[in-house]
Amino acid sequence: MDAPASRIFAILASPERHPDIDGSGTVRGSRFGPPELAPDARFGMDMKLFGLPYRMTNRVVEYEKDRLIAWRHFGTHRWRYELEELPGGGTRVTETFDYSRGFSQFYVLAGMPARNARGIEATLVRLKELAERE
Repeated sequence: MDAPASRIFAILASPERHPDIDGSGTVRGSRFGPPELAPDARFGMDMKLFGLPYRMTNRVVEYEKDRLIAWRHFGTHRWRYELEELPGGGTRVTETFDYSRGFSQFYVLAGMPARNARGIEATLVRLKELAERE
């Protein structure tokens, strides 16, 4: 992305901005939480999946300012963003959804890996557009 890691991280660390970057179509809005996420911060989101609204509470479980942020909800899997500033300018952003910490069979059977892969691709496009525009 043609933006500094600090700008990209600021977007990721703001729960209010998550609906702006969500490429899955599931994140509807922020319910509670700090304006900027920090280690162990909790934040709630309004969500919608398969036409059904629900609420999700997340907790930041990995955090290195301007480099790494990850959160999880009641499950053990996590959403993770790694940022690496490139020598020639810009930032490489890697988003992952880690199933390795439990419930993996359920998610595989439900077809979630393919769905999440499409959402990740779309999220990275939206994040890039937003970060480069600001």
